[in-house]
Amino acid sequence: MERFEAAERLKQLPPYLFKEIDRKKAEVKVKGVDIIDLGVGDPDLPTPEHIIAEMKRSVDDPANHRYPSYSGMSDFKETVAWWYKERFNVVLDPGTEVVSLIGSKEGIAHLPLAFINPGDVALVPSPAYPVYNIATIFAGGESHVMPLLSKNNFLPDLETIPSEVADRAKLMFINYPNNPTSAVADLDFFQRVVAFAQKHNILVCHDAAYTEMAFDGYRPPSFLEVDGAKEVGMEFHSLSKTYNMTGWRIGFAVGNSEGVGGLGAIKSNIDSGVFQAVQKAGIEAIRGDQACVKEMHRIYAARRDLMVQGLKEAGFELDAPKATFYLWIRVPEGYTSASLAARLLEETGLVVTPGNGFGEPGEGYFRIALTQNKKRLVEAIERLKGMRL
Repeated sequence: MERFEAAERLKQLPPYLFKEIDRKKAEVKVKGVDIIDLGVGDPDLPTPEHIIAEMKRSVDDPANHRYPSYSGMSDFKETVAWWYKERFNVVLDPGTEVVSLIGSKEGIAHLPLAFINPGDVALVPSPAYPVYNIATIFAGGESHVMPLLSKNNFLPDLETIPSEVADRAKLMFINYPNNPTSAVADLDFFQRVVAFAQKHNILVCHDAAYTEMAFDGYRPPSFLEVDGAKEVGMEFHSLSKTYNMTGWRIGFAVGNSEGVGGLGAIKSNIDSGVFQAVQKAGIEAIRGDQACVKEMHRIYAARRDLMVQGLKEAGFELDAPKATFYLWIRVPEGYTSASLAARLLEETGLVVTPGNGFGEPGEGYFRIALTQNKKRLVEAIERLKGMRL
C-alpha cells in the first residue's frame, strides 16, 4: 500500500514515452545485446568549440554567479530579436516580446498555467511531442486532438474542429518542421491558422525547435512572418538541436506580448532564470560563426540519404524529409507500431520509437532519429536487411 497518494493530475498521465523506452532498453541490454539507439532525438555531435570557450570564460566571471534576470539578460534578448530580424525579417521588442527559457520544453510546459483554467480546451496535434498534452492536463485543461494525417500532409485540418470546441479553446499548439512526422508547413498554412485564431480568440503556440535543421537549400519559415501572427501567437525556439546544446537548457519564446508576459509571470514564481554564463554562451552561438550549423546540415543530410536508401532496400516505405533529423516510416503489413518496435529491439537491438507513443493517429508508423554516426547507421541497415518482415 502506498503511503502517499499521487495527485489526480499524475494519475491522468500516460506513461512518459521515452521513460518506457529506456526501461525496455535496459531489459535487452542485460541480455548482452549490442543496442543501437535510434529512439530519442538527442544529437550525438558535440557542442561547437567556440560556444564551449565562451561558456568557460563566462563561468570564470563572478558577475555571472548571482541570480540572473527572471526574463533573461538584456544582451541575450536583444540577440534573439536581432536574429529574428536577420533570419525571418520579423521585428521584436526585446523588452516585451522575448523571454529566455530553461530550454523550450520548460516554456511550453509552463505556458498553459498562464492561460488555461480548469475545463478550458487546448487544441493539440497528434502524433506530437507529448508535452503539449501533458502541460494542458497539468493546468486542469482538456486536450482536443487535431489528427495529423498523411492525406493532409500531416497538417491539422482546421475545418474539422467543431465550432463549439473552437469557441472554448484558449490555446493551439502547432509544430513545424514537425516532430515526429518531419512534415513542413508553408506560409499559406500559417495564414489559415492566424485567421482561425483571430475568429475564435485563441493564442497560438508554435514550437519551432527545428527551423534551423533543414536540407537541400530549404529554409523553414517562422509562423510570425505572417501578417497578424504576432497579434494571436508566439513561437518557441531552442538552441538544443541547432547547436547540439540539449544538456545546456537554453531557449526562448517570442511574439505576442501578452503571451510572453503571461509565461514570464509564471516563470518568475517558479524558477530564477537561466544561468547567465549559459546565456552568454547562447549569445555566442547565435552571433558567432555559423559554419558549424552548415556542417551539421551536411552530416545529417548524408545520414538521411543513407538511411532512406537502406530502409527502402530493406522493404520499408518512407519519404525523405526536408527538415528535422527524424524519419517517419510506415509499419509493414501485419504489424502494429508497438509490435514492430518490440521485434526490432528484441531481434536486432535497434531502438526505434513506435508512432502510437506520440498519440493514436501515429499508429502505423515508427520514428527513427538520425543521431548515430555513419558506421552505426550502416550496421543498423544491415541488421534491418537481415530481418524477415
